[in-house]
Amino acid sequence: MTTTVADRLLPRSAAAALAADESAATPPRPDLYAPIHKALRAAMTDTLGRVGRVDVFDAAELEQTLAAFDALLDLCASHVEHENAFLHPAIEARQPAGAARTAEDHVEHLASIEALRAEGRRLRAAAEGERMMLALRLYRHLALFVAENFQHMHIEETLNNATLWAHYSDAELAELHERILAAISPQENLAVARWMVPAMNPLERAGMLVAAKAGMPPEAFLGVLEHVRPHVDARGWQKLAAAIGVAARPTA
Repeated sequence: MTTTVADRLLPRSAAAALAADESAATPPRPDLYAPIHKALRAAMTDTLGRVGRVDVFDAAELEQTLAAFDALLDLCASHVEHENAFLHPAIEARQPAGAARTAEDHVEHLASIEALRAEGRRLRAAAEGERMMLALRLYRHLALFVAENFQHMHIEETLNNATLWAHYSDAELAELHERILAAISPQENLAVARWMVPAMNPLERAGMLVAAKAGMPPEAFLGVLEHVRPHVDARGWQKLAAAIGVAARPTA
């Protein structure tokens, strides 16, 4: 039997998630995890890179990097709260203890977030002679947090999704998704969109924004587009503009 990299790195429960993923039924069911997880993966890797290369002797750059770091932690903490409030109860309601593994992970993630916040505050307040060491420590600990979250998200996208799909209809999942969206503030929606839209493939982007266009006032929808446009490459923007019926270039 061939041993893969995933087999060597993932715990047994995560290896089972890989098996569930490989045997996933088609056509795809509504996936409440994949879009937000694409956003989180993009935000995590971008922020990790920024922390790793920050010039700790450039006060403005250091502050901008730590602001991005703080924003990532806010996004992660809010995401855990939404999953705890909506997805885990939905799973447990129809399969008792079905979300136990990921619920335990969430407790650890919240503790890690608070520890990382403390490290960020220490770096922000540090004297110049301490900054290099503290920045490297923060980078390494953030990398461990990202690694743990990548494994965790895969388990949610496979095992947790399999449970939801086994016990809920597409209509029920859509209603659950709407309840999650209703609980998210406009400010958080923008923060998520900044990462989610660029991280999606063209078909996913178009589907998401066509739905948003139909459900939002025109001025609010244009505000979302203006917010995400700087983060989408030129070719991707051309495809998206054509799909959702907006101008590819701004008018003079």
